[in-house]
Amino acid sequence: MSDNPSFLMRGIEDVTFEQRPVPEIVDDEVLVSVKKTGICGSDVHFVVAGRIGNFIVEKPMVLGHESSGVVTKVGPNVKTLKVGDRVAMEPGATCRKCDACKSGRYELCPNIVFAATPPHDGTLGRYYRIPEDICYKLPDNLTLEDGAMIEPLSVAVHAIANIAGFRPNQSIVVFGAGPVGLACMAAARALGASRVVAVDIVPGRLEFAKSYAATDTYLPPPMEPGEARLRYSERNAATLMKTLGIEERGPRSIDLVVDASGAEVSIQTGIIVAKTGGTYVQVGMGSPEIVIPVTTLLTKELTFKGSFRYGPGDYPLAIALVAQGKIDLKPLITHRFKFEDAEEAFKTTRTGKSSDGKGVIKAVISGPDVSPDEY
Repeated sequence: MSDNPSFLMRGIEDVTFEQRPVPEIVDDEVLVSVKKTGICGSDVHFVVAGRIGNFIVEKPMVLGHESSGVVTKVGPNVKTLKVGDRVAMEPGATCRKCDACKSGRYELCPNIVFAATPPHDGTLGRYYRIPEDICYKLPDNLTLEDGAMIEPLSVAVHAIANIAGFRPNQSIVVFGAGPVGLACMAAARALGASRVVAVDIVPGRLEFAKSYAATDTYLPPPMEPGEARLRYSERNAATLMKTLGIEERGPRSIDLVVDASGAEVSIQTGIIVAKTGGTYVQVGMGSPEIVIPVTTLLTKELTFKGSFRYGPGDYPLAIALVAQGKIDLKPLITHRFKFEDAEEAFKTTRTGKSSDGKGVIKAVISGPDVSPDEY
């Protein structure tokens, strides 16, 4: 096994294919032949900007972290997996020793080795080395594409079930109808939401959200010339609430607001829309500094939380929801590419649509020598 073609970035707007050594596994690790990899917005952002916050690409880095594959080799201490198993790969290996890991919040581990987050290589190659305990065997009724999509679904499960503690018969508004926003809607619906409101500025995405998991949709109005962002957000929130019959208290109020857009006006609007005593969870990453209506947050006694990646139990719950038929991930995959067309896949994701004009929700790249038609 000396052949390990990989897709990597050498710098900003500079991507290429390169042979990398086949990883050597240790006692509790497995070697996975990567079959399907979804493109995440963070992958594209690294290529375009070379950094996300304090994570800076300073040397060539293999891209990709939303992956599934087939186990090709196991370490001597591996007990739960065998060669030939189809698996979803949770792409963050933690130290298991720090306070965060020991307290059950391993997503906050300061020593996490996360795929395609500098300085660590990602999964867009033929092989990837991964600890056994974050490699999950796929049920027979899940495809390898489903396996790759478990990663963004786990982001949503973490935000909705873990961070927010969402319960059946509660209501939710989700800002941003991209892959993660749609997954948040699907997770809430699967967990028994009474109402799922999708908010986006792209009508086509709202149409998809309504057909997929949303019970209601809302298209914000344009900003007026010279209008301050916060004033716009106040007007937008009032219009949203009036249009959809949402109130600040009682059975027509919104229990949970999730922002998956990162847009300042969405965050402001969401704080205003959330019910008194409700919960707000921030998932989307946008500008590192924003203005929020803090008095509204305080006087409503909102629970304001951040949600980062996924933690204990999120991958298993995501897999279970799909395996039980409560969430269908297949409609989210709109574009499929061969491994050698990875650069085109990134350009298509960045543009938001392919050359035929079809809008992108999720693009999936097949592994080397794997057909895009092989699910």
